[in-house]
Amino acid sequence: MVIQKEIVLRPRPRGFHLISGEIFPAVPEIKKIKAGIMNIFIKHTSASLTINENVSPEVRTDMENYFDKLVPDALPYFEHTLEGPDDMSAHIKSSLLDFSLTIPITNGEPNLGTWQGIFLCEHRNYGGARKLVITVYGE
Repeated sequence: MVIQKEIVLRPRPRGFHLISGEIFPAVPEIKKIKAGIMNIFIKHTSASLTINENVSPEVRTDMENYFDKLVPDALPYFEHTLEGPDDMSAHIKSSLLDFSLTIPITNGEPNLGTWQGIFLCEHRNYGGARKLVITVYGE
């Protein structure tokens, strides 16, 4: 069985946003899969995806603070600044994280760890709506 859907996430401000609750309900067919995998791909170069701790909101704040310090906006040697001072830094941050995630599906459920959640990492101040392609392979 192969299922593929595209969903659009509402615009969010810069930061790390828990989106597990939007991903899994978008693909209710996973309930029928005994064993498989789900791939989630973001169709943007200034936002990314990650799996991380989903209970403590301080983790999200710490991640954002770290990445903003690691790759600050408006560095004087950035040439690609057409869309503003957060443009090139957003591209670098998204490359440091990832554009896709693969999650095992076991007995109709995503097989994540107890504290794991899926995050949209919005690296722009005003990134807009974000499109995800979710592909599930399973039996």
